[in-house]
Amino acid sequence: MTDSYLGIVFVGVVGILNAVVIVGLTHLVGSTRSTTAKSGAYESGMPPLGGTRQRISVSFYIVAMLFIVFDIETIFLLPWAVVFRSLPLGGFLAMVMFLGVLGVGLTYAWKKGALEWD
Repeated sequence: MTDSYLGIVFVGVVGILNAVVIVGLTHLVGSTRSTTAKSGAYESGMPPLGGTRQRISVSFYIVAMLFIVFDIETIFLLPWAVVFRSLPLGGFLAMVMFLGVLGVGLTYAWKKGALEWD
């Protein structure tokens, strides 16, 4: 019975050894000169502008929440699509109701102007 897990253990040990060797080599071979450019803040290829306590628009958070809601919709929709042919009619109707509720929510957000970025 332990023979079936031997391959998994071997791959795990090789992976851990690989990580340890690579990290060790970077510390031994790599240079450690610290400059102001290396220690400065860096974000998306642009130097930071403004302070860290800058206020962010509420519309950013609303768009982020809508993105999360529709991202979760995708998580539920993909497994349903995989087993679609083997589901009874109730499985289809449940997904139609789920998409209908999300459609109503999207229409409401659209009418309220939550998707406008000004």
